[in-house]
Amino acid sequence: MDIFQAIVLGLVQGVTEFAPISSSAHLVIVPSLLGWSDAGVAFDVALHLGTLFAVIAYFRGDIKDLLTSFISGLTSPKERNEPDFKIALFIMTGTIPAAILGLLLNDFFEALFNDISSVSILLIFTGCFIFMAEKFGKKEKRITQITLKDSLLIGLSQAVALAPGVSRSGVTISTGLLAGLDRESAARFSFLLSIPIIAGAAVLKFFDFLILFEKGQGTILAAGFFSALLSGYLCIKFLLSLIKKSSLYVFSYYCFVVGFLVLIFKGI
Repeated sequence: MDIFQAIVLGLVQGVTEFAPISSSAHLVIVPSLLGWSDAGVAFDVALHLGTLFAVIAYFRGDIKDLLTSFISGLTSPKERNEPDFKIALFIMTGTIPAAILGLLLNDFFEALFNDISSVSILLIFTGCFIFMAEKFGKKEKRITQITLKDSLLIGLSQAVALAPGVSRSGVTISTGLLAGLDRESAARFSFLLSIPIIAGAAVLKFFDFLILFEKGQGTILAAGFFSALLSGYLCIKFLLSLIKKSSLYVFSYYCFVVGFLVLIFKGI
């Protein structure tokens, strides 16, 4: 892999991690179509660290408020009734399903990365789910009105998104819409919910990252990291602005088109 490829894949990761079109699918499809070799686990960690830093940077104010409220709530019953405490707690509970499933079925999900037909079919599934949520979601509740049930349902959908081709942001935002959240609240909760799971995945594979870094590949890793960080930050900003005034249908159509085109192109 050269620096150009690292930057391109960083851009792909940054944009598709938060736009509901599946970063895992695009990190399989793009190298496959361009004839690039597999980047490997260590480079994948660098990309995910980039998007992790992007979402932390964008929501740094929210994260500070949530952490402050949660820590205060451990000793203050009054603070436990505050929306920030509940949201922080719900982010933790919503992370549990994906954490458990990821640990139990990690090898199964990683094997799917080698099956582009499965990835494409799951991308089409993502498009169907987004379309259904946009059509039938009531979109009435703010993020401060989210419930424990809502967070668990969104967390379960995040667990499903461990399969490459299923967009994490796509299914979590869509589940939020079906739970009654408005688009901006569903997206905001989805992005905040991504922080623990991306961080956890990076920690589990960080040893592989260090090995490649020690082999003199630091420049390649840095290029992918910063490319993913910058594009991820801009994508979050753009998407939150977009969904205030537009539906998510365009993303569902995109998933349909890309999924079917790859199946046709690969002759599957």
